[in-house]
Parts: sequence; C-alpha cells; structure tokens
Amino acid sequence: MMDMTGSSDPHTDSTAEFGYEKKDISVWKSLVSIVAVVLVIVFSLVLVDDLFVTTKERMIEQYVLKPESIQLRELQAKETEILTSYAVLDKKKGIYRIPISRAMKLMADEAYRQRVGER
Repeated sequence: MMDMTGSSDPHTDSTAEFGYEKKDISVWKSLVSIVAVVLVIVFSLVLVDDLFVTTKERMIEQYVLKPESIQLRELQAKETEILTSYAVLDKKKGIYRIPISRAMKLMADEAYRQRVGER
C-alpha cells in the first residue's frame, strides 16, 4: 500500500513476502559456471606454460646454440697462447713469461718449502 507520502511500506504491503529466499538456485547454471571457470583457468595455464617453454627454447638457442663469433675464437686462441707459452717480456729487468701450469707448480713448491721451513 502507498501511504500519503507516496512511498510503499513493506510492512503494510500484503503482497510482500518476508523471511528467506524460497526459490533454489539453478544447479545446471551453477555447474555450467563452475565448468566454464575451470576451463578458462586450465586454458590460461596451458597458454602460460607454452609461452614459458617457447621463451626458454629461444633463450637457449640464442645464448648456447648460437654459432661462435670469429673474433671470440681468435681472442680465446690468443689467450691460450699467452697462458701456455714461454716469452721474454723485458730482458733488461729480467721479466719472462712462463706457462701458467709451470707458474702454479713453482708457487706451490715455494709455499711448501716455506711451510716446511717454519716447523
């Protein structure tokens, strides 16, 4: 019913129902909604996994399988030559280059002699 102010009062309206919702939710609509959400989540996970695998393969190809640079090969060969060869660097000062393996052996022998001499 409408009162004088023009608003309807639910307490006086005889057609208004009070209490709880008496109509059940649709099971099929709920089930379809749940299945749709699960499918969207699974589809998203598959897409993210595919993106991850593709990106990982691209990175491996770029950094590991990429052909070596000619400049890099030349630099490594030059460094290997320096580390494994003898050379006179400054004869007046008595500076010579010896292979790294020989230098490590000499340093280890010297450290051993110093340690044995301390005892």
